[in-house]
Amino acid sequence: MKVDLASLSVRNDSSKITKNHVKVIAAAVIGDMLEFFDLFLLSFMLAFIVVPWHLSYMQTSVLILAAGVGAIIGAYFWGNMADIFGRRPIFISTILVFSIATGAMFFTPEGNWIYLTIFRVMVGFGVGGLYCVDLPLVQEFVPARYRGVASSIIIFSVGFGTFLAGMSAAHLTGLVGGWRGLFLIGLIPAAATLLVRVWVPESPRWLITKGRFSEAATSFLWSLGERKNYKRDESIEVVANPEDFPESLQQKKRLPLLEIFKYPRSVIVSCFLMLGIQTAIFGYQMWGPTIFTQILNITAPQSAAMWSMLALITCPAPIIWGFVGDKIGRRPTLVAITCIGGLLLIIGGQNSNAMLGTVSVFFIFSILAHFFVGGSMGIIGPYSAEIWPSHLRTTGLGFAYSVGNLGKIIGPASLAIFAGSSNIVSPAVTVSAVPSAWIFLALCAIIGGLVVLGGIETRGKTIVDIEKSLIRKSA
Repeated sequence: MKVDLASLSVRNDSSKITKNHVKVIAAAVIGDMLEFFDLFLLSFMLAFIVVPWHLSYMQTSVLILAAGVGAIIGAYFWGNMADIFGRRPIFISTILVFSIATGAMFFTPEGNWIYLTIFRVMVGFGVGGLYCVDLPLVQEFVPARYRGVASSIIIFSVGFGTFLAGMSAAHLTGLVGGWRGLFLIGLIPAAATLLVRVWVPESPRWLITKGRFSEAATSFLWSLGERKNYKRDESIEVVANPEDFPESLQQKKRLPLLEIFKYPRSVIVSCFLMLGIQTAIFGYQMWGPTIFTQILNITAPQSAAMWSMLALITCPAPIIWGFVGDKIGRRPTLVAITCIGGLLLIIGGQNSNAMLGTVSVFFIFSILAHFFVGGSMGIIGPYSAEIWPSHLRTTGLGFAYSVGNLGKIIGPASLAIFAGSSNIVSPAVTVSAVPSAWIFLALCAIIGGLVVLGGIETRGKTIVDIEKSLIRKSA
């Protein structure tokens, strides 16, 4: 069987969605959903342990920030590994790391927040890597015109994972023997690795960067639904001109961090975009359930249920904005929704104690703000992966996500700083800090969105067209 690799690439980019494209998307969706289920379990657990353990703001903040520290390291490490060893094995490895680390928290000794912190760092280490691998894997398979929407579906699963974490905290705590039992549920993602092994082949784009044209052709044929098995087939004779795939010319180069700086626009835009938005999102998300208990004077399970409702209501946002970005462009969409979301955060923060009848104004504006700011990740992640050539895609995205993960520290720390980190958690201190902290978070979201004006527009362009342009400009 004789096939032309360039023709296969064009056919895949212009085809309709096949059932095998759906399998790749589904594997990434399941992985991300369970990933953020594990990540956000602690934000709901805090409401159960902060007062009984007499945790100060400093100790509570360390617990919240621990995953961010791990993600900073994990994003770059796993991103670089995925460019060296392939998307598929690293996808599996990251899932195993964060799920096993979550399960280990079941054994947390009473009051031992340091033990909890150590394993939260490990959870973040795995979580930071998966995000940097699954988005490029999907983008390198799906046809160009579906790339934005397919990627935003993965981000949609993040909100659903948060919803599941909140509902578990609200309704399963008593059934599994308390908050520790919930961490055993966090082992479920380990089973997802079996799906990945069965469903997901190696990315054809990555195989091309390594000059493994025969395997890339087999992967493309599987993607198009023309072969049942994606394993290498020696009967396939591949015609491949390296000039058609500029990324393949990079195969003998090493992958040092410095190489990504050949693309300064990609570095600046992706890093500051990620940093601004993640600072805002993780600031209000990680503190949200605890603040609800104090502003509304409700129990921890009630707060978890409310935050889960917020996550469920805003779940469609990434898909909606991903669709809009595919229609009118990534850049104008990002600027509009981050500015609107920032304004909504400010309004909610300034009215944190107000009630609209029997409903909290803070809760209403938390939903509205998250629909825009949180929903923007439906474009930010995919866009930050699109603007790199294939041989550096996960390294570049991993570096940007690593820088952005500083926001997982800066955002949550902002409330502790505004409130005074030496104080034991008290309703008065927390509520008084919200207005100023929320202004800071809003400005981070707005500035992050505006940075994208300096980036390139990727709407409607194929992966090959984007990387030819990037490599040509860097030469």
